[in-house]
Amino acid sequence: MSRFRLPGLGRWCLAVGVVVAAWAMVAIPARATVGARTTADEPQYLLTALSLARDHDFWIDDELADRDYRPFHEVSLPVQTEARSNGQAVSPHDPLLPVVLAVPMGLGGWQAAKGTLAVLAGVLAALLVWVAVRRLAVPVGVAAGTVLAFGLAAPLSSYGTQVYPELPAALAVTAALAALPWGREEPRSRRDAENVVRTARVWVLGAAVVALPFLGIKYAGVAVVLALLGVWGLGRRQAIGFVVGLAVAGVGYLVVHRVLYGGWTSYAAGDHFTGGEMTVVGNDPHYLGRSRRLVGLLLDREFGLVAWMPGYLLAVPALAVLLRRRPPGWLALTAPLAAGWATATWVALTMHGWWWPGRQTVVVLPCVVLAVAWWAGQARAVRPFVAVAGVVGAISWMWLVVEARRGDLTLIVDFATTRNPFFRALHAVLPDYRHPGTDDWLLQAGWLLGLAVVTLIAVVNPRLSIDKTRRTSHVPA
Repeated sequence: MSRFRLPGLGRWCLAVGVVVAAWAMVAIPARATVGARTTADEPQYLLTALSLARDHDFWIDDELADRDYRPFHEVSLPVQTEARSNGQAVSPHDPLLPVVLAVPMGLGGWQAAKGTLAVLAGVLAALLVWVAVRRLAVPVGVAAGTVLAFGLAAPLSSYGTQVYPELPAALAVTAALAALPWGREEPRSRRDAENVVRTARVWVLGAAVVALPFLGIKYAGVAVVLALLGVWGLGRRQAIGFVVGLAVAGVGYLVVHRVLYGGWTSYAAGDHFTGGEMTVVGNDPHYLGRSRRLVGLLLDREFGLVAWMPGYLLAVPALAVLLRRRPPGWLALTAPLAAGWATATWVALTMHGWWWPGRQTVVVLPCVVLAVAWWAGQARAVRPFVAVAGVVGAISWMWLVVEARRGDLTLIVDFATTRNPFFRALHAVLPDYRHPGTDDWLLQAGWLLGLAVVTLIAVVNPRLSIDKTRRTSHVPA
């Protein structure tokens, strides 16, 4: 009897996934704030998961009354829920994340719930390697190295233990990217095996698209874009079935939310949306002012991606080269990224808050990682920059985790006081978008000019745009 052995790509995916999951788990004991291991919306998700495990319902009024949050939130829990006339209360957050965490929460408490998210971070990393190799024709070593560089750094690693739907949503997006028909050049063979694979991919795509709004209505824009990409690439019969299935799921979403939350979204159950569910985006949104987030989500000195992982700077030239060359799958990466970034810019109430930086962008960061992996696979000169940035990002995150576990700071409230020299150096030269002044706008202008120059060089320089010795080709799944 022969022993089971994973194929070469499978071993790479497994190794990367295990490393990323183990790395994320180191942060489980770290405190989020003084007197709490979780903060903001995290206790709400955990209480709902506990109610599902123990009472098999979404009502958390008894958990609140019994103070079942004390193991992970020693201080009093801020009120988020408006109780109904019968005294029952449901947390004003979409239901899928508590459903995912219900079993581990019931078996092992908050530690097991966070550990489950860390495992999902490993699954995300493994799937990213697979997509990069099989869909973008990236060399497996480059794919694994790039995914590790970003997977061991914040915010992907931080949301591997933060109890938010961001990491599962990123996994859903990656699953959709893996299942999408990337262009119409795929063979249309009638062989049964290929038909089965094609059908399975449609089901995976549909499940991923449906999962996104059930994780959070804020992901609806990304879900719509992925659905449109699916319809565009499928055959007529499959496209019709796909659309009908999504329509049924959409009706189910409305019914579930109407029955469970008393409105069309989960925000109907919140005590602080007194002007209606749509006030979740703000009572009087200033969309022109929010436009600063287009750059701030990347460059803010505390809540921007670059402050904690400088490798995200590579996203700008990588996407420019991707748009210039337009390999198979380029639209599958850029369209969801644009939708997610637009939501984080103009729809989200704030880009700052009581959570780890980069929260609003996590859902589409897989698109960024894959774009950088594709670029590194095409241009050898890019790979050292990815490696160096990955080391800096990994050190920055683990440095902070060690400080938090020692009690020198907490992960959420005062993370910016870290003594990490890499963060301190970047903090000094990045603009402050929370209280911007003249110096900050000058810093922004300098960063934008530098990025523009690097991007132009990347686009016109063959050594940075494409390796002439290899060409991107579609690799069917």
